[in-house]
Amino acid sequence: MRICFVTGGSLAEFSDRWQEAQAEVVVCGFQALGEVSYERELRGETSLFEDVALLSKEAKNVVIGGCFTDARGMRRKSVVVAEKGRILGVSDMVNRIDGSLYRAGAGVKIYETAAGKLGIIVAEDLYFSRVAETLAVCGADAAVCVFEQFSESLEPMLARAQAFLCGLPVLLCGYGYALIADIGGKVRFASPGSPCVYDLEREQEYHLVETRRRGFYRSGRKGF
Repeated sequence: MRICFVTGGSLAEFSDRWQEAQAEVVVCGFQALGEVSYERELRGETSLFEDVALLSKEAKNVVIGGCFTDARGMRRKSVVVAEKGRILGVSDMVNRIDGSLYRAGAGVKIYETAAGKLGIIVAEDLYFSRVAETLAVCGADAAVCVFEQFSESLEPMLARAQAFLCGLPVLLCGYGYALIADIGGKVRFASPGSPCVYDLEREQEYHLVETRRRGFYRSGRKGF
């Protein structure tokens, strides 16, 4: 799976350079789309989601882009996913911290694409391990996290830990930097470049894990 990260500049700027990447999946940070109003999109005053769909159609691939959505004053951190000219859906951040300006959205989503099953982690949802666990249990091939601007230590460490514990690669894309953590908990790829490209091999390992616990005793019924 060839991944192209766009960590700087707008989607319009990248749309003239997509031929350089020839990627199956393009992941863009929040700077690519910025603010998206659902009302203005529906009225035709803006066409940001249409631009995402058109780029995916022209490049014949999957385009994933972060944005700040506004639905009648309800602001959310969101990620739009398009493939070959069609919007597959919009994922919202599902956890709200300390009454943040950005509201919590609906549940986590996995998108079935030609490149594989891609699970989406939106921004600070990376801080909640159950999001990655849910994606892994539901069969995602990789988790794609679009962040605003992550630190040098915390977010990369969380991506590595969740990749190891959940057994799926975690792709982290933020402003000015991109990173891939493999299922061994190691940094497989990292770059400040934009765009930057990496060929990701599909990794799926399964192990039997047994736990001995106290209790859980069930006695058989007599007479049978």
